[in-house]
Amino acid sequence: MGGTFDPIHYGHLVAAEEARTNFDLSKVIFIPAGNPPHKKDYPVTDAEHRYIMTALAVNSNPFFEVSRVEIDREGYTYTVDTLKWFKEKYKDAVEIFFISGADAILDILTWKKVEEVMNYCTFIAATRPGYTSEQLERKVKEVKEIYGKDIFVLKVTGMAISSTEIRKKVKNGQSIKYLVPEAVEYYILKNNLYR
Repeated sequence: MGGTFDPIHYGHLVAAEEARTNFDLSKVIFIPAGNPPHKKDYPVTDAEHRYIMTALAVNSNPFFEVSRVEIDREGYTYTVDTLKWFKEKYKDAVEIFFISGADAILDILTWKKVEEVMNYCTFIAATRPGYTSEQLERKVKEVKEIYGKDIFVLKVTGMAISSTEIRKKVKNGQSIKYLVPEAVEYYILKNNLYR
């Protein structure tokens, strides 16, 4: 499961767990983006902070783990490089699914080396409130027509939580309790993030 995780929240965790159970995945590896090229409009929190928050959030689920593969990579980090790394690590011993938010999937045709990306994995697009299914359905159909690949749409239990809103709440001194795991909330406050 890739994402900026700035910060990770319960919406991410619910999506990962529902993908794991609905697709019978043996585990979900969370991959915090290292230096994402698509997030130039606002400053992204230091990768190490995002990695630690993700590790804190997933540590109670034995089917979840966190990878540093993008955090430790220099320069911009691209999905194609990450998937290639996992494909080489696991060879053909596993089938790789890539869980992503529907918002990211809407931009998938602009990703670096998208054809190569399509050959490395099967995509699961996790929906959340606020994204119209018509847009996503059109994109899924377009990908199928161009690359012959399916993108599975996972309708996640309605949790209208966004990292953007969490950052705003922290900046405005509002509570984020029950939006993020307690350990993540404590870490954000202790390290004075998003102020």
